[in-house]
Amino acid sequence: MSNLFKYLPSVDSVLTRLEEEGVIDGLPRTLSRDLVNGFLDVCREEIKGGIVTEEKQLSAEVLFPRLTCHVRAGAKPHFRRVLNGTGVVVHTNLGRSLLAESAVKAVAEACANYSNLEFDLKTGERGSRYSHVEKLICEITGAEAALVVNNNASAVLITLETLSKGRESVVSRGQLVEIGGSFRIPDVMTKSGAILHEVGATNRTHLRDYENAINDETALLMKVHTSNFRVIGFTKEVSGGELAELGRKYDLPVYEDLGSGNLTNFSGLGLMREPTVQEVVAEGVDIVSFSGDKVLGGPQAGIIVGTKKYIDMIKSNPLNRAVRIDKMTLAALEATLRLYLDPDTAMREVPTVRMIMEKPENLKTQARSLARVFRRVLGDSVKVGVREGVSRVGGGAFPEQDLKTFLVTVLPQVNISVEELKERLLSTEPPLVARIEFDAFCLDPRTLSREEYHMAAQSVLQALNLD
Repeated sequence: MSNLFKYLPSVDSVLTRLEEEGVIDGLPRTLSRDLVNGFLDVCREEIKGGIVTEEKQLSAEVLFPRLTCHVRAGAKPHFRRVLNGTGVVVHTNLGRSLLAESAVKAVAEACANYSNLEFDLKTGERGSRYSHVEKLICEITGAEAALVVNNNASAVLITLETLSKGRESVVSRGQLVEIGGSFRIPDVMTKSGAILHEVGATNRTHLRDYENAINDETALLMKVHTSNFRVIGFTKEVSGGELAELGRKYDLPVYEDLGSGNLTNFSGLGLMREPTVQEVVAEGVDIVSFSGDKVLGGPQAGIIVGTKKYIDMIKSNPLNRAVRIDKMTLAALEATLRLYLDPDTAMREVPTVRMIMEKPENLKTQARSLARVFRRVLGDSVKVGVREGVSRVGGGAFPEQDLKTFLVTVLPQVNISVEELKERLLSTEPPLVARIEFDAFCLDPRTLSREEYHMAAQSVLQALNLD
């Protein structure tokens, strides 16, 4: 065994050959060296483990194809594109909403050039970064004032810290939710300094429960969207309008965290009715917060709208600087909001809205088209079919509610299981993520663009040929 180690090539000789063959063009020398060292370490372990037992197994002809694959794989960016065949539109793990084309262009413009981020072009003096979107948000939602922070968790934190620090916030027990990443309303309240005052029962909370809880220490009445779960059956919750009326009676602000916070009425899709931000504002709720990168279909952001008196207080909080948005978010958000000035344009050009609104008959046509591409590229190596299925909105919106779709089913006809195919697809270029149903690998065209059909088929082809 010890004699075999001397046949391993030197790092410098390997680097020279990789350079000559153009494998590491543009790659930093230190990264190239680390990748080669890592590969040679694997070879040493194979010698120790008895996997490599002959000198010829360490020849350049044997090692370099493996080495090239190792280096190319290691040279890829860790954060990269993934094909989403899951049918989950707002897929939290896959980056949530896709930006509209105009928003992508706006981000590129903001990144490549200087801008008037905090410069007033009318006065030539310092301006506010929030001025670029506040008027738009107010026009769309009907609110008096608005503020944007880096995500909705920050929106909840800064609102509570501003309005309820050291005093009580009254919340229904049925709304003390935990969402992804262990984000819990009670924990956020503790961090903000607000004191939680629970009222009602898990499944039923009445207006009188809130009123009976009001005392000298009460600072805020709060309503929280239950996000990715729902309580059904014998239930009761207080509407935002009822809570707003109670707040006015006792001169207390009312805050509603809408979570996803849609600006579009998705009625007619078979989904449970969800109030829009505009409707909640119209009910008289003083402060409303929601996400920018969920059903709205924009960049990651937490949008806070409401009465100017309270929004100004939140703006003045020193914490605002710690949670403020950057120029790229501002650029993407402004471009996205401009599309909402015409609802028909938003439905057509905001990818998230368009995918949610896609008609089943169109999805059936798309599924058949995707299936044809798969048959043409993959031939007899897979069995391809089309069948009815369901998609999900995702992102904590419309929990446990289905959107009718049509799935492309893929069954490998070679010596590989469906589960192994799914696993191998995580290593292809680009990776393809989908789901297993009906004992087949299933792709939902709702979350795949037509330009991605051939890419998806090529990824499956790569996976079938992986050793």
